[in-house]
Amino acid sequence: MTSVNLNLDARKALLFALTAERLAVYYEHGQWPDDKTAANTATVWLYRQALVADAKLIRELSTLSNEFAHTLAATLSREAGLYTSHEMSQSLDPNYQSPVAMDLLEECARLLAERDLAG
Repeated sequence: MTSVNLNLDARKALLFALTAERLAVYYEHGQWPDDKTAANTATVWLYRQALVADAKLIRELSTLSNEFAHTLAATLSREAGLYTSHEMSQSLDPNYQSPVAMDLLEECARLLAERDLAG
């Protein structure tokens, strides 16, 4: 396992994955996942990437993903939100390339820098 201090790319990817999961749950079930669910998602994602992070960072990224997902849902029509959620979920597979997801990944980098979470 890699050190607790995740680099910017890992933080962006984790924020992206958490946001994708929140949007998928919202559009599939009509409700937002709670922070405990997001923390579990983060733990599984980190494990699959052979990374670890401290609980404080996971909480901060979880909170930021919640805000980002709500912002996206509030600014997109339902159809656009479903499409965005789908593109984000598909883009969790490294073999899937999506211009929409690439733009959102860059937004994740901007949000991390804005919150001083870029590492």
